[in-house]
Amino acid sequence: MIAQIRHVLPLTTIHRERILPIPGKVLVRKGQRVITTDTVAETRLTPEHLLLDVARGLRLYGDRADKAIQCRPGDKVAEGDVLAGPAGLTKRTIRSPRNGRVILTGGGQILIEVENPPFELRAGYPGTVTELLDDQGAIIESTGALIQGVWGNGRIDFGLLFVLANSPGEILQSSQLDVSLRGSIALAGHCQNGEALKAAGDLPLRGLILSSMDVSVVPVALRMRYPIVLIEGFGHIPMNSAAYKLLSTNGQREVAINAEQWTPLTGVRPEIFIPLPAADSLPRPPDTDEFSAGQQVHVFRAPYAGKIGKIVELLPGMNALTNGLSTQAALVEMESGETVLIPLANLEVLE
Repeated sequence: MIAQIRHVLPLTTIHRERILPIPGKVLVRKGQRVITTDTVAETRLTPEHLLLDVARGLRLYGDRADKAIQCRPGDKVAEGDVLAGPAGLTKRTIRSPRNGRVILTGGGQILIEVENPPFELRAGYPGTVTELLDDQGAIIESTGALIQGVWGNGRIDFGLLFVLANSPGEILQSSQLDVSLRGSIALAGHCQNGEALKAAGDLPLRGLILSSMDVSVVPVALRMRYPIVLIEGFGHIPMNSAAYKLLSTNGQREVAINAEQWTPLTGVRPEIFIPLPAADSLPRPPDTDEFSAGQQVHVFRAPYAGKIGKIVELLPGMNALTNGLSTQAALVEMESGETVLIPLANLEVLE
């Protein structure tokens, strides 16, 4: 059976594609060194249009409204520029509400395409640009420690890692978040309410790494402007020992946090990356493997969610579980020394 791999690696080389949502302009060159916040590429997203009613604004009708228009299609306009008028005793005028470009005029109306700032695609990781993707982005190579999670709120940033959680299952309290954490990325445990996330945003933090979170907090997490990554998922689940040890022993190091949504079909996961020096480029870790005896595995469903163990034996055929279902399963020796039967569908290989 094919197994997903969860990477918790103290030293590895990663290659990450940074791609625009729509074609645009690539701003880096092959071989260039980049930091997390460097802009790799930029593009213009869906333009915004404004329709100005000249006839109503100037109280002119028919040809009189069109004759009062002072701009033509193609003209660039700045905020406050007079587009039509003056008219009437009070010298009424129509001014541009935003910077932009005139698209159409006529019928007593003006259509403007608003000039919005371009969408900037950040590197997200410190490293070297190894390949350019025409009009789309680039591939970045970097070496360091990699810890992958299961959920993210779609943000990306970097900063110094500050360890708040003294244990993998500790509950995050708003009182732990003070001004000394401003601009850092905090490693915490379980978040059970949105007030703690709001307090982190008020500092502001540059990122938050959690073991788990109550489902009710998701709407608040999605509104936060800083990245949030869950290592284990939803419900009160302590962080697995491998991830907690690797993160907690790297306090005060600069880390990149990429809270992308997990896409099982492509292998993209939310992750934390800690840049570290290495003499040579290391082999790229695989995203899938086949289950086999001796593998270290991570359990991501109850009743052993967040636990780590080692496959002792892959059982042949279908195996009956205590709930009455039959499925492919393995005997797994947990860190506690207990050997238990776990469905393969509840396991992922931990590398």
